[in-house]
Amino acid sequence: MGVELGYENCHSKKLKKMNYIHRDLASGKWQKFTFVEQMANVGSEIFRAISWRNKNLEYSQKAFERGLELLDLTIEANKNSHKLKELTRLREILIDYFLFNNQYSSSDKFFKKYFYAFNYAARVSV
Repeated sequence: MGVELGYENCHSKKLKKMNYIHRDLASGKWQKFTFVEQMANVGSEIFRAISWRNKNLEYSQKAFERGLELLDLTIEANKNSHKLKELTRLREILIDYFLFNNQYSSSDKFFKKYFYAFNYAARVSV
């Protein structure tokens, strides 16, 4: 599996993964998006991961990896923000839901509801 599961420690927000799927975004383009646009893009990948889960596990896994990478870029772009705690908790919950035993009792419905607001807001602001 190509997913890096975390940071070196909770005080170092440096990303461990250096081989980005979204190289152009990782090189600085991501920071030009608004927070709402960033989260809408993360949500789109998570929607794909959910949608593919029962049809094609490989596609679902790849969509999850892309979503996690975009979330990592969002965390890095917002590391000095009041949003950091929510973003890192979201990362933890996503990893638990897709890769582990879902100890937080998350659901497809929860993630769809959470990300729908960002997708809607991003569309309205265009």
